[in-house]
Amino acid sequence: MVKKESRSKIRAKKHLRIRNRFSGTAERPRLAVFRSNNHMYAQIIDDTVGNTLVSASTLQKDVKAELEKTNDVAAAAYLGKVIGEKAVAAGITTVVFDRGGFVYQGKIQALAEAAREAGLEF
Repeated sequence: MVKKESRSKIRAKKHLRIRNRFSGTAERPRLAVFRSNNHMYAQIIDDTVGNTLVSASTLQKDVKAELEKTNDVAAAAYLGKVIGEKAVAAGITTVVFDRGGFVYQGKIQALAEAAREAGLEF
């Protein structure tokens, strides 16, 4: 009988491999993205001290009020715009993109492209 690992375990292993390659610094923090079945979360993190500098999610009232659904590509694009604007306001222009083990397409890609359009470089 063939046994397969669950998708969440496979994603977690991918994320650990990605995290071994890079980490966020004060000059170039890490933009970490997580998506669940219902919501998306984005954080800009300085890994040298372990601080979250900027965060946004579809759970926040001001973000949720603008969205029809919180788990589609349009919501991801809006969240990317919000996190990009917050980062630029905080003085952060360049980041390292951490896709969290998720495949770079669909919601993750929409969030990344919207963050780039909002002023982040990665």
